Amino acid sequence: MAEVLEGKGVKVPLTNEGNIIFSPDVVATIAGVAATSIEGVAGMSGGIVDGIAEILGMKNFKKGVKVELGTEETIINANIVIKYGYKLNEICAKVQKKIKNAVETMTGLRVVSVDVSVLGISFDDDNKKKQVQTETAKLK
Repeated sequence: MAEVLEGKGVKVPLTNEGNIIFSPDVVATIAGVAATSIEGVAGMSGGIVDGIAEILGMKNFKKGVKVELGTEETIINANIVIKYGYKLNEICAKVQKKIKNAVETMTGLRVVSVDVSVLGISFDDDNKKKQVQTETAKLK
């Protein structure tokens, strides 16, 4: 990859009239929206700053996504939480493909790799209710 510009924009020469500059936050937002659109993905998992933003009610689509930008290419790392009952490897493969396609289509940057980390499993309300009912029945 060419020069990595973490935290800064990257100029992409697309026309003879000048350059277009992409912020890593823009690429991260595209990746976050793409990942959460996959059935089976409960959400993204970010750090403490993202957690505080979520508590304050701010929607942060780039939560859990780290982007490294080069001059014409990018590497994306996504931290996801998967819903219980889904096949993790299949969901991760779909997330990789969806992020790669969305970023390349919308920015024209070449995605070198999309690394997906599963940081948790989410249990929906129906499963929680069933678990509570089952455990309550065992106690009686």
